[in-house]
Amino acid sequence: MKVNHWSLPNGATCVVADIEQSTLTCIDFWCKGGSLYEKKDEEGMAHFLEHMIFKGSKNLKEGEFDLKIESLGGSSNAATGLDDVHYHVLVPPEKIEEGLKLILELLLFPKIEQDAFEMEKEVVLEEIAQNIEQPDEIIYMKLLKECLTPHRYSKPILGDKKTVKSINPKQMKLFHKNHYVGKNCTLCIAGELPTEIHSIINNSKLKELEKISKKEAIIKKTSFNKGYKRFTVPRLEGGRILKAWKLPPAKEQILILGAEIVATMLCEGKSSLIVKELREEKRIIESIDIDLQILEEGGLILLDVSCPYENIKIAECEINKILKELTRDLVTNKDLERAKKLVINNIYFGLELSTQIASTLGNQALWGRHQSILKSIDDISYWTTSRLDELIFPLFNPDIAFTLIAEPEK
Repeated sequence: MKVNHWSLPNGATCVVADIEQSTLTCIDFWCKGGSLYEKKDEEGMAHFLEHMIFKGSKNLKEGEFDLKIESLGGSSNAATGLDDVHYHVLVPPEKIEEGLKLILELLLFPKIEQDAFEMEKEVVLEEIAQNIEQPDEIIYMKLLKECLTPHRYSKPILGDKKTVKSINPKQMKLFHKNHYVGKNCTLCIAGELPTEIHSIINNSKLKELEKISKKEAIIKKTSFNKGYKRFTVPRLEGGRILKAWKLPPAKEQILILGAEIVATMLCEGKSSLIVKELREEKRIIESIDIDLQILEEGGLILLDVSCPYENIKIAECEINKILKELTRDLVTNKDLERAKKLVINNIYFGLELSTQIASTLGNQALWGRHQSILKSIDDISYWTTSRLDELIFPLFNPDIAFTLIAEPEK
């Protein structure tokens, strides 16, 4: 797979990955326009704008984009995150030029008309209403609020009913104008590519993105609040133990890789340390998972345990005990090699499709990480038990975590 990077005069970054004989090609547009960039009383703006992008543009009526993409034999999707937002279309290789024209028309020149705006606002409000009724979402948002306040990461991406209701089309157009600008955007195309792909991109409407003119607000680095809280959750089945620790910023790729190795040692597979002892042998938990929430300003290590309500106390004590004993004396080279192999497999599994490759390369380029897509596999040999003991095991110390105990309503 051959990968090329370059930038346009307006600052937009371009990445192409030529994958020979790929059935479908992915066109993926990334923007530093996630919920992190919302101002006070704008919460939910980035996600709402994602909805409105698909409601038509200067030259595309509502619904016309979807019909035209489908007529090319393609599909489209989008996602708003805390740091960024991205939109992609998947098309046959011979339809790249048409697909690119369509997605750029939609993204660069959205109409955001009053009638469609008010109708879509009701859709977003319904999404919020459904979300806040879900036990998993209630727990997750409570955790973020407790351990990351006052940072913007502590706020829900969807916003809340009050803030979304107050947003108007003029505000949204301004948000789009301020954030969908050259140096905030990356276009990545991965799949089988025509020889003239550079010319196609360089002469596309991507060059019409404006250069950024407004001075960007300084975003404060995250602070992490350790602590302990119990609360009850409606409709929750059984008990939940959640622990969060501070994870280094996304640019610290080698440290994040180390954290992923340790998370795998602890929780992935029947022979992992916590699963083996607490689920397979002592049978006091039902499931356990550790997820790394990788964020540009500093992320989170999230441990999530499900267990019978009556086992919460003992499960928490046992988990804390294992984490406090987490040293190279507890971890064997066999444990380390097993974890490394699983991490490598997960990297390969995450790069099987053109959509996955475009997403990975697009995100890396957006944030200035122009590196080999398989660099993590090369870096994995850096990690030894002694280096994990020095640099990573301390991150999982239960004494510096925020712990949230979620209990069902009686």
